[in-house]
Amino acid sequence: MKYIVVKLGGSVMEQLPATFYKNIVELQRSKQWIPIIVHGGGPLITSLLKALNIETKFVNGLRVTDEQVLDIVEMVLSGSVNKQIVHQLIKAEGHAYGVSGVDGSLITARPIQDSEEIGLVGEVVSVKTELIVGIANQGYIPVISPVGIDHKGQRYNINGDIAASAVASALGANLCLISDIPGIYIEKDQQKITLNTVSKEDVEEMIISGQIHGGMIPKVRAALDGLVHHVPEVSIINGLEDNSLLSYCNGETIGTKIVLKKEITYVE
Repeated sequence: MKYIVVKLGGSVMEQLPATFYKNIVELQRSKQWIPIIVHGGGPLITSLLKALNIETKFVNGLRVTDEQVLDIVEMVLSGSVNKQIVHQLIKAEGHAYGVSGVDGSLITARPIQDSEEIGLVGEVVSVKTELIVGIANQGYIPVISPVGIDHKGQRYNINGDIAASAVASALGANLCLISDIPGIYIEKDQQKITLNTVSKEDVEEMIISGQIHGGMIPKVRAALDGLVHHVPEVSIINGLEDNSLLSYCNGETIGTKIVLKKEITYVE
């Protein structure tokens, strides 16, 4: 059996069809894959901050986080969103176990470089894979909230894509980034053309040109970091398409595969 880390972004979760969660349960029951979910929840965090009249800002796709914002982040991610996903998996007749990266120091974190500008935003130092494996071996689908902690007890807001990449790296697992678009695309002749495969060099060029921007920047950089650190394969797929995750796991060409070195190819 192979591990697969499935990252659910906050922007796509509310749109996911019930069949998506059934697909996760089917994967687990197939005995060929062991699914692990790492999730975000950015839009819900932003909505709650707005309702509380707390300003929210982003730098290169990462949310500027102080202690007040961090309390909201943890409440939304580790409370509401995490349990919503567990609930959906149970409705799909699966067994799920929701945890935060803080629980048992599952995700040890430290401030990211140049953190003065964005505050308590972290990068992953280590992942306690034995906790994840233990949950999975008990027959549960682990659902992980990306809040980390250091040895002094300081919490950190971790971008969901970065957390998912670190978990996949630690387990040597495939990483599947679920989106509401078919993958990375370019504009050509007033049409959007999905890129079947992109390399590290391609990604950096598209960031500089602005073709990749906002929240997609940490997503693709997390993917590349995972590939460098023993993630066998990273793909971005559209979770709104029926059975897209099953199709991916069955080896079909779907979405955008991110690799370290390869030429761009196109899917019309």
